[in-house]
Amino acid sequence: MSASKKVKRDTKKIFLKKGPCSRAFFYILDREFGYLKEDEERASDPLCGGIMQTGHQCGMLWGSTLAVGAESFRRHDDHEQAIGVAITTTQHLMGSFLKMARSVDCRDITNCDFLSKFSLLKYFLFGKVVVCVKLAEKWAPEAIRTATEGLSHEQNDLTQPPMSCASEVAKKMGASDEEMVMVSGFAGGLGLSGNACGALSAAIWMNTLDRRRHPGRSANPNPDAKKTLKTFYDATDSEILCHKICRRRFKTIDDHTEFIKNGGCDELIDVLTRA
Repeated sequence: MSASKKVKRDTKKIFLKKGPCSRAFFYILDREFGYLKEDEERASDPLCGGIMQTGHQCGMLWGSTLAVGAESFRRHDDHEQAIGVAITTTQHLMGSFLKMARSVDCRDITNCDFLSKFSLLKYFLFGKVVVCVKLAEKWAPEAIRTATEGLSHEQNDLTQPPMSCASEVAKKMGASDEEMVMVSGFAGGLGLSGNACGALSAAIWMNTLDRRRHPGRSANPNPDAKKTLKTFYDATDSEILCHKICRRRFKTIDDHTEFIKNGGCDELIDVLTRA
């Protein structure tokens, strides 16, 4: 059996066993790289369904990005290089996924509003979940190939130490160096794409990870995640898209770094860390 066929076969089993697509793809790539991280993988559950089931970027992308960040940290002693490689590899993952699914957003792929109980019921009762399973089987080998290839290149085009809005949020929430690199690909709405806020997802993941590591505190569902999302919406007038919040799109990592260095998202980062 070819490696691609084996991955496809295993993906369906993993997808059905792990549950949330974000955790499933975090696990699939972690397994490929030879390092499993159960707490971190489970903490990605709230990113399923496009961030708290709001329908934005597919959870497969959030989970894959976290795995790429973790592997980039292991491969690079220079954490700045690790952040740069993680962001660029995430961009490649976004391109690969878009080419296959024709959208990066959960709501477009599933044609489902997961915040509606009726829509959610239809998703499971009428077999729409099969759409996700088939996409997962189809994309998994490509995700592994894209991630492996992206991580094999050095980031030599940076003119300054790279910064990630997501990493800055994680840092203020007490993240380790590894955790800061793990979320770095969330920058600028996931790989600088301008989609739903990566800093928000980093805050939700960090908070859920903290609950996972403290016995007696439920991690899923995480009641604080809803509070974080509400606080975020209050601060952004219910806007979640990075390019609308920042009023610009980031063409390069340096472009994003300059924006963060100059305080472009300081207020929002403070709001998220306090939440």
